[in-house]
Amino acid sequence: MAKWSVNSWRNFAAKHLPEYPDAEKLKSTEEMLRTYPPLVFAGEARELKRNLAKVAEGKAFLLQGGDCAESFEDFNADYIRDTFKVLLQMSVTLTAAGNCPVVKVGRMAGQFAKPRSAPKEEIDGVELDSYKGDIINDMEFTTDSRVPDPERMIRAYMQSASTLNLLRAFAKGGFSDLNKVHQWNMGFVDDSLQGQKYREIANKISDTLAFMDAIGISSKNTRRLRAVDFYTSHEALLLPYEECLTRTDSTSGEVYDTSAHMVWIGDRTRQPDGAHVEFCRGIKNPIGIKCGPTLDPNELKKLIDILNPENEAGKITLICRFGAEKVNELLPKLIKPFIKTDYNLVWSCDPMHGNTTKSNSGFKTRPFERVLHEVESFFDIHHDMGTYPGGVHLEMTGQNVTECIGGAQAIKDEDLSARYHTHCDPRLNASQAIELAFLISDKLRESQEPSNSKITIAK
Repeated sequence: MAKWSVNSWRNFAAKHLPEYPDAEKLKSTEEMLRTYPPLVFAGEARELKRNLAKVAEGKAFLLQGGDCAESFEDFNADYIRDTFKVLLQMSVTLTAAGNCPVVKVGRMAGQFAKPRSAPKEEIDGVELDSYKGDIINDMEFTTDSRVPDPERMIRAYMQSASTLNLLRAFAKGGFSDLNKVHQWNMGFVDDSLQGQKYREIANKISDTLAFMDAIGISSKNTRRLRAVDFYTSHEALLLPYEECLTRTDSTSGEVYDTSAHMVWIGDRTRQPDGAHVEFCRGIKNPIGIKCGPTLDPNELKKLIDILNPENEAGKITLICRFGAEKVNELLPKLIKPFIKTDYNLVWSCDPMHGNTTKSNSGFKTRPFERVLHEVESFFDIHHDMGTYPGGVHLEMTGQNVTECIGGAQAIKDEDLSARYHTHCDPRLNASQAIELAFLISDKLRESQEPSNSKITIAK
């Protein structure tokens, strides 16, 4: 293959990139971004890769979740805290069930750009450019708001830096201490069945911590009890932004995209000869590949060989998004060519994107039952094929939104308008996310029963 450079992607066809009308403004913005400090560090990305290698070996589980698309308007500390808190609750639930470490990765501190199925949007006979995420244009339906503005990349960088600062404080500053496991419960979840089941887990943890404290092991002298490792991720869609934050690590000489610990290539931009694959093949970060219904197994192999020619463990996560109606047909076809091979892969389930529908009231939504069904099928298929279901990838929030119908809260079509706050796609609320975590816990337990012998793809 041709020699890679940080800007070699510019020689390839690039889908879903905005056309900036002011070239000079774009150039000056890029020059400014190149002078800014990295948002994450190469050593952190390497650490995540080591943890993902454990997932590929069947010795850990990947929990990846967060906003569909972060916004400038909704940016505040409580919003970040509540999403982090739900991820902690889910992680504790999964760890208690699976007796294995949970690798926690947020769709946070950089998930600002969104590919859209149509380049234009029409309302009341007026057609404008589609909203492509706050890093590109504004959600307000006016001509000026929908014009791509490169200076929005600066604001996205600043917000990402602030978000990361807060996340690091939550992860390392005492908020994640297991002694506070009861405090992580959300107010509107506390009285639900999910809240009751979570309290049972929290009570068992508290009893165990009391015993450990009695024999001299506590959060005061054991870091693992008072802090967690938390990583960030987003879709590497807006390549000018990603290029400007790509740096050479001074300790290893390797090249990392320092906008996030992990980035993924979307289902719409995974062309083997496209700009997004070209960019990602040269960085050392862990890379996700969204795998949708149109992905051919041979093309997937080609993508993996391009992105991970050395078959590095923890490098590639396959984020499968088929939909409840297609997963049983399509996922086995994707898995089969990799059975009994030495490919190092993490198989993850995205049960959100393939299950989007339009409600009778006109809102885009996702039926919770379909989300559950795809997750269940994902685990069952891997179990039947002797491979390891390594993770889930969710669009979710800690807010008490009404965007996905169903779940224990029994959100109905007519309830969607009450608290429908997403800037793009519908998200699970905290109650639905925790309900899903308990389902996954049951599936993890099933997969670890002695009678369920499995052959892990990645050795």
